[in-house]
Amino acid sequence: MLPTRPAVSRASLPARVTGRLARLSWVDVVVAAAVLVVLYLGLRVGRGATVSFNPAQVTKVDTDPAKLPYYAARSLLRMFAALALSIAFTLVYAYTAARSRRLERVLIPVLDILQSVPVLGFLTVAVSGFIALFPGSLLGLECASVFAIFTSQAWNMTFGFYHSLITLPRELDEVSRSFRFTRWMRFWKIELPSGAIGLVWNGMMSFGGGWFFLVASEAISVSNHRYALPGVGSYAGTAIADGNLGQVGWAVVTMAVMVVGVNFVFWRPLTAWVERFKNEQSEATDVQRSLVLDFLRRSHGPRLLGRAVRPVSEVLGRAGRVFGTDDQPLTVHPARRRAGDIVFTLAAVGVVGWGLADLLSYLHDRTGLGVFSEPLLLGLATLARVIVLVAVSTVVWVPIGVKIGFSPRLARIAQPLVQILASFPANFLFPLATWFFLRTGLSINIGGVLLMALGAQWYILFNTIAGAMAIPSDLREAMDDLGVTGWQRWKRLIIPGVFPAYVTGGITASGGAWNASIVSEIVTFGGTTLTATGLGAYIAHATEAGDYPHLLAGVAVMSLYVVGLNRLLWRRLYRLAETRYSL
Repeated sequence: MLPTRPAVSRASLPARVTGRLARLSWVDVVVAAAVLVVLYLGLRVGRGATVSFNPAQVTKVDTDPAKLPYYAARSLLRMFAALALSIAFTLVYAYTAARSRRLERVLIPVLDILQSVPVLGFLTVAVSGFIALFPGSLLGLECASVFAIFTSQAWNMTFGFYHSLITLPRELDEVSRSFRFTRWMRFWKIELPSGAIGLVWNGMMSFGGGWFFLVASEAISVSNHRYALPGVGSYAGTAIADGNLGQVGWAVVTMAVMVVGVNFVFWRPLTAWVERFKNEQSEATDVQRSLVLDFLRRSHGPRLLGRAVRPVSEVLGRAGRVFGTDDQPLTVHPARRRAGDIVFTLAAVGVVGWGLADLLSYLHDRTGLGVFSEPLLLGLATLARVIVLVAVSTVVWVPIGVKIGFSPRLARIAQPLVQILASFPANFLFPLATWFFLRTGLSINIGGVLLMALGAQWYILFNTIAGAMAIPSDLREAMDDLGVTGWQRWKRLIIPGVFPAYVTGGITASGGAWNASIVSEIVTFGGTTLTATGLGAYIAHATEAGDYPHLLAGVAVMSLYVVGLNRLLWRRLYRLAETRYSL
């Protein structure tokens, strides 16, 4: 006779629920309330993005300081929407480039070109396209703004994660193959955790890059049409155009509060949590801490969320078996591989050639091919500024980044300060820069380097910090035990350890400097405008005037300079980092 299963009385069900509720603490109540408040504010603020509008009437925003809290919420919503898109793009694009030998030859040069195309170049196309996609709705302009912020965030993150994939430590690769992980499991269990530290720090830097272009993405001037979205960036742009220093000051204070708040609530907990993925044999004695993370760890929320998503992850894990296992590499006959390479190369060259021919035909009909001569010469001036900026930033910020990365205690102090400095849009400082240049007589041709540095130098600092943090503690302790100090310590440990991350920072700083030149070579406050000689100013003028032939020529020349510099210098350093300096 089979044993009978005791029946569960109805009275025991409420008792079980009551027991679970009794285990909840005040921490769980606070966390649940915070989540509900964030969701409510997101829905409440997001409603303003779907109202109807007439493009001819959206020209300025109300500069009443009482509106700044609402503007801050709208700007934050756009920033985090762009960050979510950037993360999704990074995971897919970088993985595809790292795992496909043929696609890598196309995707990485395309990424170089995308990085070199200025935000204003994307805006010119995005505004018209999204407004046509959502006619009569503010959602079209909101999508264009989010897309513009996305273009200032995604490329740096993609370069960093791609590099972490191609420099995966050998022992981790052997673990995946030994346990016959599926490629789905390899990505989530090996590759993503291995690149998590760099991904988080690059994400934080990219978020700062989004702040830098907030004015350009919220106060849009394209083809003699001006559009303004409610936000801190458009508020600051209007205040700067009006020459109102008081309103500029309110915008600066609001930006500082936003940066510090986002760092405390989001980035600081994330950088502390991601320390668990550091590849080391012994646990570090001093680790990063976060009050928010410690508070969340006292809550039952993360565990309950983990239980809720576990069935979904199991289903996805079983579905991921279709991608094959890691111990069975795909073998292709050499002759078939060569034939496939030839066909792929011909197809890629054909598409690129068709695009170039169509572009040259368009420019030939409108202005003639001589339109390239002026931007080519102006590009040399901007190139000189970029080289000076990267060289000086390397000398200044690499030692500082190593010092911060090696000391979690110093990182806790320096991270919010660096985040504020990196996130502050140079546009907010234009009134001060204009006054300083006029008062000292400093030429904007030289001062433009300083303004470009405000948006580009931080890539080197953040990547150096991430590279130093990723160096295993046991290697540093071994150097201490052996008494290796000074230049020998830099030669044997620090330079090999941070070099791969530095190369990522260098290539994104170089591309960021070209992009920043568009807003740094023209300084305007009130009725005073200072213009530098350079390709950035050329593109800015063409964008505002809606001169598409000159805009296309300027963007094409800037892409040529960026891709050429990447091919001749940074790509070779990438290969050096991959072959000699991979941990």
